[in-house]
Amino acid sequence: MATTEKKYVCRDCGYVYDPALGDESMGIPKGVPFDALPPDWLCSICGVGKGDFVPW
Repeated sequence: MATTEKKYVCRDCGYVYDPALGDESMGIPKGVPFDALPPDWLCSICGVGKGDFVPW
């Protein structure tokens, strides 16, 4: 299933959250848009919260 949701990049480390890939290391399946991530989701690289991500 393809998604056209925006990618978001961490301002601290450059990790890119891509909804098409999800975030397996944090238990997020493919297809979950950034806005639907749980409020306590953290960057899987540096551990910052969603507030430190910007659209990419």
